Amino acid sequence: MSERRRGAVRSESARLAVLDATATLFVERGYENLTIEGVAATAGVAKQTIYRWWHSKSELVAECLIEGRLLPSELRPLDTGDIRADMTAWLDNLFRFADAPGNSTFMLSLVTAAADNEATGRLLNDALGASSLLTGRLTTAVTAGNLPAETPVQEVAQALVGAVVVHVLQRAPASPGSAERLVRAVLR
Repeated sequence: MSERRRGAVRSESARLAVLDATATLFVERGYENLTIEGVAATAGVAKQTIYRWWHSKSELVAECLIEGRLLPSELRPLDTGDIRADMTAWLDNLFRFADAPGNSTFMLSLVTAAADNEATGRLLNDALGASSLLTGRLTTAVTAGNLPAETPVQEVAQALVGAVVVHVLQRAPASPGSAERLVRAVLR
């Protein structure tokens, strides 16, 4: 026997409008100033529609992260075969993105949203590549012999993503060569 969900059927066009509105307002206003009322007005839906499908603004932000609506895909780590160059390029890209005008507030809002909700934190971790892409890239480097077999892949990924979070929290531009020095220290 199948159970039916109570309430209105979820409209895909309304869902997309809500996610578009959330992403737009998040980038414009940041997490602290993102409101369900503002999202509803921008998306052209009732506030109750949003609350029926998402319980909080952090859930909205989380779904935007899942759908790739907040972070550009070029922020994902590459695999050129040179793990140190790939990790350095990845960190440089993230630092440059965070340091670009307007993006520091955006990145700080992502960190705030992640701190507000554990699931959003995991999704931000995934969006930055730490749980799958980054650990996968590091594992490939271990398998290829480019990193020692005893390299703690998960911890290295967490250290690199943590460096990005600290960079965002410091609100200061990255110094030249900081990504390379960090990679050298972590991947010894």
